[in-house]
Amino acid sequence: MATISVPALPSVEAAESTSAARLNWLRAGLLGANDGIVSVAAVVVGVAGAGASVGPVLAAGGAALVGGAVSMALGEYVSVSGARDAQRTGQTARAARRATDAAQSDDIAAAYRAIGVSEDTARTIADELGRPEVRERWIAAEEQAAEDDVVSPWRAAWVSAATFTVGGLLPFLATLLVPESVRVAVIVVAVLLALAATGTTGAVLGGAPRGRAALRVVIGGAAALTATWVAGTLLGAHGI
Repeated sequence: MATISVPALPSVEAAESTSAARLNWLRAGLLGANDGIVSVAAVVVGVAGAGASVGPVLAAGGAALVGGAVSMALGEYVSVSGARDAQRTGQTARAARRATDAAQSDDIAAAYRAIGVSEDTARTIADELGRPEVRERWIAAEEQAAEDDVVSPWRAAWVSAATFTVGGLLPFLATLLVPESVRVAVIVVAVLLALAATGTTGAVLGGAPRGRAALRVVIGGAAALTATWVAGTLLGAHGI
């Protein structure tokens, strides 16, 4: 016997879905910005550590900014396209099952009785849901709600590229505007402060502890900058 689920209230479900989708986009944007900040800063600091002048440092930072944004966009497009295809395949299968399940009046009544609805009321609901016009509208509404949840791969690509670019502009502009004598120090401080801000914002959106989330991001960024600085310094010392 097929498993029957009790239909949820569309208005509540839609509101929750919209809110969750917005939070997911915000979190994805913050992740893209974090990637841009760390990736571009790591390249800039590494090249500066090798002893390069401002020209090569800016060229490397610009290349990292453009290449990283394109890479993020392509990666998100491919990833979301695959997820969307799988999601739509699952929606088609679920819609077919709902069309079959909706005609099983006894099972629908049993599902409502299982959550405490009286026998008479459960039977009335099952009979109403079994009417062809009601069944068609119910299935159409659920299919539309499911379709609204499908993420656009193009939108995901543009959001990732844009947020990466915004984040990456911070260390790039610091390299361009700050005197060479204090360039690395200013970039490191600016990057760590920016990461602390994005980590805190992400924690607020996700309802997680702010200090712990910010600390994780700052430590990760500091480790990346340290690693690239050491690598650049060693390569520069050996004349590579």
